[in-house]
Amino acid sequence: MKKTILLTALVLNGLTLFAQSNDEKNIKLFYKKALTEAKCYTWLEYLSNDIGSRLSGSKGAEQAVEYTKRQLETLGLDKVYLQEVMVPHWVRGEKETAYILDGKTKTVVPICALGASVATPKGGITAEVVEVKSIDELRSLGDKVKGKIVFFNRPMNPENVGTFDSYSEAGDQRRIGAKEAGQLGAVGAIVRSLNLRLDDFPHAGNQSYGDLSKDKYVPGAAISTNGAELLSKSLKANPTLKFYFKQSCETLPDVLSHNVIGELTGTVTPENIMVVGGHLDSWDLADGSHDDGAGVVQSMEVVRILKNLNYKPKNTIRVVLFMNEENGGKGGAKYEEVAKQKNENHIFALESDSGGFTPRGFSLEADDANLKKIQGFAPLFEPYFVNTFVKGHSGSDIDHITSKTIVKAGLMPDSQRYFDYHHAANDKFDAINKRELELGAATMTSLVYLIDQTGIILPTAN
Repeated sequence: MKKTILLTALVLNGLTLFAQSNDEKNIKLFYKKALTEAKCYTWLEYLSNDIGSRLSGSKGAEQAVEYTKRQLETLGLDKVYLQEVMVPHWVRGEKETAYILDGKTKTVVPICALGASVATPKGGITAEVVEVKSIDELRSLGDKVKGKIVFFNRPMNPENVGTFDSYSEAGDQRRIGAKEAGQLGAVGAIVRSLNLRLDDFPHAGNQSYGDLSKDKYVPGAAISTNGAELLSKSLKANPTLKFYFKQSCETLPDVLSHNVIGELTGTVTPENIMVVGGHLDSWDLADGSHDDGAGVVQSMEVVRILKNLNYKPKNTIRVVLFMNEENGGKGGAKYEEVAKQKNENHIFALESDSGGFTPRGFSLEADDANLKKIQGFAPLFEPYFVNTFVKGHSGSDIDHITSKTIVKAGLMPDSQRYFDYHHAANDKFDAINKRELELGAATMTSLVYLIDQTGIILPTAN
């Protein structure tokens, strides 16, 4: 009978026994909880299949705010609340159409308007095409592109093992291609999708016209990688062929939306705040299950696991589900604005925004002392095949957060398949593997726990 009572007490106390336990056992418990009773997969199923796409300003975005707030409220956190933020409201309109016009032959190719783009005239645009591989090549052509459609056809570099490196290298053509083309008098911009494989999915993403005068705005669209290959091949055979595309997108006035926030209040230094989060919004072509539904539910799972185990954090742990990462970053900026107004002290922030694939490690923004300290945690993660702790970018939303001393981390899942889905119509729930999603949540929970227990290293006063 005494044995039964003792075992029951241990289960009920859960992680209140951390002080007498060890990190290895506690992390093992996190993984067990995530792999046997996690809710993240169920949450994501609803977010993806019942709500669907969640572009800022859309009905889906607001449904996601309401749903995740309700779910956080069921976890028994100390606080759950919404933070108001005004966000852009860009709408795609009717489905885009495009074709290669070679003599009398029309060959349809898949395109999608890029975020923040203007529409074509109602009848569409038909013009000759100038193919370029870079912004610099375009600039070198000067007024030779006037009246033509600029076709940016620089593939993501397949030589990089780290696919995010390839994405960064090729991304400028999507971000500012239409701006640069319009400045030189072109009538439109077509951009090869940022995708390493050849398929028929055009990949969305945001673009910017910067400080360009509105009379020079030209429509920008992404073309699938197969479509880009075909257009390039056709141009080599007939440099004077024409391209037609039509899109009806528009930017409406900004609308009110929200960040969703939940807290576990610290028991020792509650004024020190640790953030874990992802972004609620997604592009409108699909469900955004990898980008970033996975990061949202993994972040929710972190606080669910800790609360379920009755863990009493030293510092305040705050889950933040940011709005508008995809086409404006307003959620992250508003969070930092409010944090500054309240004079809050953030010591750590962790973001998951690289898909729900198998976790490999973390990308860290930290000074040398804290980087070395976190790299010292590596042996604790080895049983879970998590072995990468490198200096690098952490995340777009937490990039806004500033404090006197703060360490930031981004979950690094295996990236080889991520850009097959990123911003495309196939980023759906059926692309998610349940165990990989749960392993990511457990990995995040483990790092949050270790930082909470050990703190961060503050710079020494001179």
